[in-house]
Amino acid sequence: MITVLVRVTHGPEALAATLSALVPAVAAGLIGDAVILSDRQDEILAKVADAAGATLVVAQGDSWTEGAKVARRDWLLCLDDGDIPQEGWIRVLDRFVALSKPERGLARMRRQRAGVVNAFLNLFARSSIRGGDLVHRRVLMNEVRAHMPVRLSATIERDPVFG
Repeated sequence: MITVLVRVTHGPEALAATLSALVPAVAAGLIGDAVILSDRQDEILAKVADAAGATLVVAQGDSWTEGAKVARRDWLLCLDDGDIPQEGWIRVLDRFVALSKPERGLARMRRQRAGVVNAFLNLFARSSIRGGDLVHRRVLMNEVRAHMPVRLSATIERDPVFG
């Protein structure tokens, strides 16, 4: 099982879109809990988190690390609100978690992006954690150094409403 960390920048509607896309993974037993990360206290986000059974963490700066501190599982799926994993992602992540050692530390879902600049960024993106990454808690807590991310065959897209 994994913990999902969802960083909120677009608001409760984008958060709800991402959380609803995760329901099949909860039913499949892949996702055990969720942590919602916000840079400010927000009553509506608190209500959404409570309704989803998630923990809300108010964190400035490196919110992934703050989320890792309260996560219940060792493997963490980092998402931004509005991210929607595409068909087949549950099987891919489940297999990676089952077969990977913590030292492997970091895997990255493919993201559909257009343009030369984004292709260049994807080519040279090293181990900084971003939305769509599956990361071991020890990497986020700086106990293990992440190497180049493993490229997963799963795809993640942005809900077009939230760009």
